[in-house]
Amino acid sequence: MRSTDDFLIFFHLIEQGSFSKAADLVGLTKSVVSKRITRLEQELGVQLIYRTTRKLTLTEAGEVFFSHAREVYYSVQNAEQAMSGLGESLTGTIRISVPTISGELILPKAIAEFSAKYPDIHIDMDLDNRFVDIVAEGFDLAIRTGALPDSSFIARRLVDAHWVICGAPDYFARCGIPKAPSELIQHNCLAYSYQETGAQEWLFKGADKPCTVKVNGNFTTNNASALRRAALFGQGLVYVPKVLVAEDLKAGTLIEVLQEQVAKCLGIYAIYPYTRHQPIKVKLFIEHLYLCYQKHLEKF
Repeated sequence: MRSTDDFLIFFHLIEQGSFSKAADLVGLTKSVVSKRITRLEQELGVQLIYRTTRKLTLTEAGEVFFSHAREVYYSVQNAEQAMSGLGESLTGTIRISVPTISGELILPKAIAEFSAKYPDIHIDMDLDNRFVDIVAEGFDLAIRTGALPDSSFIARRLVDAHWVICGAPDYFARCGIPKAPSELIQHNCLAYSYQETGAQEWLFKGADKPCTVKVNGNFTTNNASALRRAALFGQGLVYVPKVLVAEDLKAGTLIEVLQEQVAKCLGIYAIYPYTRHQPIKVKLFIEHLYLCYQKHLEKF
């Protein structure tokens, strides 16, 4: 059976594109790595790479061998990290990137409950509506809402968030209550710019499939709390996650309209890197978030 070292050395060589860099990673000299690759090719009876002064290029056989070398590398990494995780103490920091609406609603209570249970784990939460580069910026996970692009990340669905259209009683007293989505063009519709479908495109159920209505208004923001306050002040109508205004609807300070016709429902996900083995503390945190989101939103 061939030594695992052959696969690992070849993997690092191709990944780094340099004998010297690969040698540094595996703790050997450049000449030894070169000799190991030459011996590997001789034993296999095939040429694995074309060597030039500027770059290394895989042959067809090299492509096949590299695919197996990559599998060996990740298997070794996962095994080592899984074993180290078994003895991991529940300490350290979890860095999480969160859109403002999540950071202002469910998460503070969820984090407080998690911290009470695991007081030695520090939660570092960054509120930002931009799509951060999780790996490059050093985050353990991020909370994302809506349709997710194909990527190398794992997505754990936390909950589905239903959206509502609502406004303050004094707004409806001045402007009337819309009875159909088409009537929204006559209303001041305040826009939440942090959404994929467009701030002025509101989604509704159609006869055969969902449809959108183009709306207009005199206020746009990417901050959900500011949008809620504008609605409470009677400035106009808003189309927002129900959890944001649930207490207002219950108190009657905001009134929901077009309930049976609103179609928007977006998944909320915890996203984390696929190639990195999850520390136990991150697994526990994600599972805690899932339970908190389910418990909080099931009443909506």
